[in-house]
Amino acid sequence: MSETNSWDDYKKDFTLHDVYLARKTLSKYITRTPLINPKALSKLLECDVYVKVENVLPTGSFKARGALNLVSQLSEEDKKRGVITYDHNNGNSLAYAASVFGIKAVIGAIPGISESGDLKTDVAKNYGAAVVLAGNDHYEAKDWVEKETKLKGYKYILADDGRLIAGTGTLYLEIMEDLPDADIIIAPIGSGTGVSAACLVCKTINPKVKVIGVQSESSPGAYLSWKSQKLVETETSGTFAEGLGTKGPFPVPWSIFGKAIDEVVLVSDEEIKRGMLTYIQTTHVVAEGAPGAALAAAYKIRKKLKGKKVVLVLTGGTVDLNFLNGIFKDNLKKF
Repeated sequence: MSETNSWDDYKKDFTLHDVYLARKTLSKYITRTPLINPKALSKLLECDVYVKVENVLPTGSFKARGALNLVSQLSEEDKKRGVITYDHNNGNSLAYAASVFGIKAVIGAIPGISESGDLKTDVAKNYGAAVVLAGNDHYEAKDWVEKETKLKGYKYILADDGRLIAGTGTLYLEIMEDLPDADIIIAPIGSGTGVSAACLVCKTINPKVKVIGVQSESSPGAYLSWKSQKLVETETSGTFAEGLGTKGPFPVPWSIFGKAIDEVVLVSDEEIKRGMLTYIQTTHVVAEGAPGAALAAAYKIRKKLKGKKVVLVLTGGTVDLNFLNGIFKDNLKKF
């Protein structure tokens, strides 16, 4: 038995207004993030590049926005119950949001893997969450969390929730305010929360803006869904980039970006690593795999971008130093 946070359970008339309400909530806890214009990156991509730097937020990721908005809207009863989830990427942001509102958080974790090692579970612990090794992969952890929810009555938080999209949408409000004449927004796709927020906010404010999503060739569920115009889930998710590591988009974000997104680009994991390294070389900012993929896609389609104002969303920067060192040791150069 598991709880779900379906679209209907949240709200049927989810609009830009919800994003503005989310910003009112978030303004009490987090500050506006920079939109930088690195000339070295603009020269490399032959367009006017702006980078939305989200790794300066608490937990080092844009996900702090959505988690704060969601937790702020829980009922008093749910807050008393405490919250639980199983995903590393959402787990640390949920731990942070729970600490802000003084409620208990439990994270069903798996052994340190991929680019972040144990860093993301360390973040959750630092914010006071109970982090429990719940299995060897996401599916075992999910099963454990569902059993704990039934046994102990926690509020089960899933990523498939409109309140997360509303919170994430605040970063795109900032982009459109800072750069109202932006031509193209390029963002990575995991569950789809980010690009759905981009489509909702940016295209509502300026319908001419193009939104381009990016996935790893090893985890192409959203790409296949976009190509077929139906929700597709792959059998496996093989990329090292945790922010991209889903089998397919979740139904709620898919219902927003499925028809609204202009393009989805696939890049290889090696291209993603070069994107991460290129960020360091051209902006002096550390990016994890998901934003590295966005930069890699921009390079791949750079002929289409020539002369445009392009925004890359640097969604997070949680990278294990040993993993990062491995990229340098492989002598990967920028594009």
